[in-house]
Amino acid sequence: MQAPPFIPPQAWQRSMGQGWETPYTVRYASNLDDGPWHGMPLGGFGAGCIGRSSRGDFNLWHLDGGEHIFQTIPGCQFSIFEQGGDHSQTYALCTESPSDGTLGAWNWYPQNQGTYGALYPRSWFEYQGVFQAQLTCEQFSPIIPDNYQETSYPVAVFVWAAHNPTDQPITISIMLSWQNLVGWFSNATPASEIRIRDDGSPVYDYTPRLGQSQGNYNRFHQSETQASCLLQRQRDPHTVIKEGEGEWAISVPVRDDLEIFYHTRWNPVGDGADLWDSFSRDGSLSNLSNNQPATDSEQIGAALAVRFTLTPGESKEIPFVLSWDLPVTEFAPDVNYFRRYTDFFDRSGTNAETIAQIALENYQKWSEQIGAWQQPFLEHSDWPDEFKMALINELYDLTSGGSLWTAATDADPVGQYAVLECLDYRWYESLDVRLYGSFALLYLWPELEKGVMRAFARAIPTEDPKLRIIGYYYQGNPETAHKAPRKIANATPHDLGAPNEHPWQASNYTSYQDCNLWKDLASDFVLLVYRDYLLTGATDLEFLTDCWPSVVSSLDYLKTFDTDGDGLPENSGAPDQTYDDWQLKGVSAYCGGLWIAALEAALAIAKRLEAQGINTKLEQEKWQAWLNQSRPTYQDKLWNGQFYRLDSGSNSQVVMADQLCGQYYARLLNLPDVVPIECAESALKVVYDVCFVKFHDGKFGAANGLLPDGSPEKPNATHPLEVWIGINYGLAAFLYQMGMKDGAWKLTQTVIQQIYDNGLQFRTPEAITAVGTFRACMYLRPMAIWAMYGQLTQGEDSR
Repeated sequence: MQAPPFIPPQAWQRSMGQGWETPYTVRYASNLDDGPWHGMPLGGFGAGCIGRSSRGDFNLWHLDGGEHIFQTIPGCQFSIFEQGGDHSQTYALCTESPSDGTLGAWNWYPQNQGTYGALYPRSWFEYQGVFQAQLTCEQFSPIIPDNYQETSYPVAVFVWAAHNPTDQPITISIMLSWQNLVGWFSNATPASEIRIRDDGSPVYDYTPRLGQSQGNYNRFHQSETQASCLLQRQRDPHTVIKEGEGEWAISVPVRDDLEIFYHTRWNPVGDGADLWDSFSRDGSLSNLSNNQPATDSEQIGAALAVRFTLTPGESKEIPFVLSWDLPVTEFAPDVNYFRRYTDFFDRSGTNAETIAQIALENYQKWSEQIGAWQQPFLEHSDWPDEFKMALINELYDLTSGGSLWTAATDADPVGQYAVLECLDYRWYESLDVRLYGSFALLYLWPELEKGVMRAFARAIPTEDPKLRIIGYYYQGNPETAHKAPRKIANATPHDLGAPNEHPWQASNYTSYQDCNLWKDLASDFVLLVYRDYLLTGATDLEFLTDCWPSVVSSLDYLKTFDTDGDGLPENSGAPDQTYDDWQLKGVSAYCGGLWIAALEAALAIAKRLEAQGINTKLEQEKWQAWLNQSRPTYQDKLWNGQFYRLDSGSNSQVVMADQLCGQYYARLLNLPDVVPIECAESALKVVYDVCFVKFHDGKFGAANGLLPDGSPEKPNATHPLEVWIGINYGLAAFLYQMGMKDGAWKLTQTVIQQIYDNGLQFRTPEAITAVGTFRACMYLRPMAIWAMYGQLTQGEDSR
């Protein structure tokens, strides 16, 4: 038999337990900074997820929809016993022992004695230099493109490969211990009232019920094919199940070549000797079966171990499965949704063992399917390995970015999916951000992508006149604060709501700016609708029809901001677009270009629908008239002979990196150019030179906006001097689209290096700075790296 598999060379790799000398740190004290110990998440979309770092500890717990908990729970751990000849050794497989002395009887794995690797949704631990056997653990969840069932499952598979390279038998025992966490992941202080944080953004309190274990109990169950420890909680089966209620399971297959041991009640906050004494002696457990519930002062855990012997040269594969069934997500009090995976199981919260059984039966097929979709990426001879790594790993956010995926309804036959803008800005599917960050969903799970856009189409005609404080102007006094309505009818919403209210029903959660006044959102909406139709085969006319009324009303609303009648909506002088700390005044290159591209997209939609018998003549005439005005106005007011001015009203000389996003989208969608092609080429060369090459010698990526000599217009500005990761990937895609391929690759690789060499992996931020700080981790926009993929594979099958 073959030796254990090795980590693919394209994976992100790091020595186990190796720290970072100078990782990026957070820019603002109010922003989240967990530190660099993030690993690839495990769990299905919207099912809740957990994370395991390159130290080997389980430390990320996104099990309450949209909420974030980052802390190591030491009792949740793999451990290995090995005996060869007269020598035995036992290690818990984390390179750092608990700082508070918990589990003091355990022996912890040494640092730098192995390698961690990750290619989402798979990651590997390859143990080296400690054990006589060759040991590798591959861990994954069944995240499979175009799969709308298994991709939602709350399950993690750990496939252990063990090989004996010696000339003597080796006995190995693998143990998975787990603390009973049932009931921990719900909000003890639910409140939907918005408060204004020190940076002007809205925030709310979240207090999870960590450690509240009274009534939790564990039991062992074995069938002919499967052995499981079930971690449960006392509850009245006749009451409606609530958020946080349900169960966990750890399971292994029953096989003749495996000895199975268990312990259903040990103390995970003690010294751990109740497990370790027997396990470290011979790899066994006591087979204690005790389902006594925990008191209010107790914590309890369960453990499952598998022991086997390898003859010289022999290899074995042993799967462990961790599953959970927490079927309800609650937002505001009494606003509850069932998760998508409950469409394939019942909703009792008692399916963890069944889910684990399905995983044990199908994990090899799932692994093959994951490998099959990734292999063409990994084998592509023209793509650098670091690009392949980042392209695949940036998908992590679809699992751990606070993602929701609800059960199906008639209106949403595959449920409703949503991911947070980020953990600091906790609201769903920010439209300006997903203009860049939604390419991955489009190419890999197109039905989820179109579902998000349908949700925006439904939200556009709604209104909510409630006045709210606008954080950008806030000086600390609610009485004198500037206020604005939450949602004006036909204004395109910024987002689809937040985890503490009612997502999809209450949009525009953010109140940092008055999003009703933004000049990019309607254009973003129309462009994304047409993109999602065109790039998924141009056959889903039902999707276009569903979105059509909102395409019309959103553009009509935005046109009301054309105050001088020149065909182009004017920016107000406030930050009224995605760069919401950056003031634009008059006609702007960014918003104006998006507007022209959106009008062309709307015309294309109208013509498609007219061919289906829908009368769109009036809209076509109106939009064509606007285009006839706006295109020459844009050129006349903004072109300076080398690049497009930031805007027509501020006299700023800044070169904006993202000035021609509208032109990029027009070419992506085979629409008429927004600007003359020679102007686009000139502007893009200036952007590359000024914003990238002249910004600290091209070491960090492209800054958002600099003067032509590479200096800042305002040395203390925020957004202009930040490197936005997603904008950089979008700019790289534009460079590639325009034939500047070497520049596209150099920019892409520079940004990838900044993220993956400086402790930002699996928490990619919105922005980094040249002084080693970041802002807004686990951000949606960096999945714009898939826009680069779209350019590289243009004309190929996207899946």
